[in-house]
Amino acid sequence: MWARAFFEDATKTKAADEVKAIEARTAAEVVVSVRRTSGHYRHTDYLVGFGLALVALLAMLFLPPEFDLEIFPVGLVISFALGAVLTPRLPGLRRRLTSRKLQEESVRTAARAAFVELGVSRTTGRTGLLVFVSLFERRVEVVADTGVDTAAMGEEWTQALAKLSAAVASSESPEPFFEALRLLAPPLERVLPRSADDINELPDAPHAA
Repeated sequence: MWARAFFEDATKTKAADEVKAIEARTAAEVVVSVRRTSGHYRHTDYLVGFGLALVALLAMLFLPPEFDLEIFPVGLVISFALGAVLTPRLPGLRRRLTSRKLQEESVRTAARAAFVELGVSRTTGRTGLLVFVSLFERRVEVVADTGVDTAAMGEEWTQALAKLSAAVASSESPEPFFEALRLLAPPLERVLPRSADDINELPDAPHAA
């Protein structure tokens, strides 16, 4: 599973090797960052809790057994707490009940914050490129610095990004992600070829949190 694999040493080593292979061909400085989630989405948990509490209330009101009035507040509180506590442990349900737009915005915001926090914006030629993976949302956001002319990379770059997104959205293992990551190398090499005096300014190992 994505959530476990990317926090294992073997996968981190594999990711670092893939970054080194890309940077051997281009002046771009590639950084891979993996987050468990980009937002807290507690409102979704509370919504499920509210729904369970409502079901419990209707059950106590209309089911044949008669319930004492003292049971009503206790039952409602327990039902709400149960929904709010269990929903974070059911990521598939939580993801489906959370607005896709909100998830996209959360990932985009977290990626831009990571771009600054990880120092991707501080390369000499402004050639930093962040590949940000958010596991819960199953989304990838690629943030390029001003020295990386993504417009010049054309359709080849667009297709590579689409395959990255598809790999993160549908795969249960990191390997399809690595396969898609390799597709970034040709357009990067064409637009930003590696020079003889190029130095590695950023860590190759992925940042996982």
